Amino acid sequence: MYNRLRALRGERGWSQATLAKKLGVSRQTVNAIEVGKFDPSLPLAFNLAKLFDQRIEEIFDPNGDSTSIKNNA
Repeated sequence: MYNRLRALRGERGWSQATLAKKLGVSRQTVNAIEVGKFDPSLPLAFNLAKLFDQRIEEIFDPNGDSTSIKNNA
């Protein structure tokens, strides 16, 4: 699943470890989500959306289409 997590994290100057701490997960979990090896649980997706003040759909695209996210953001 395509996501904008790395870009959103970068805009805030946060490391993966910083984001992981804010979410209560491991740095490895953040990395796995960013590279598309792991899809977050619904509660984690909601926490990410709240943390970045975005809708889940603005962060994740289940169809793997980066353009649809950019056009909605």
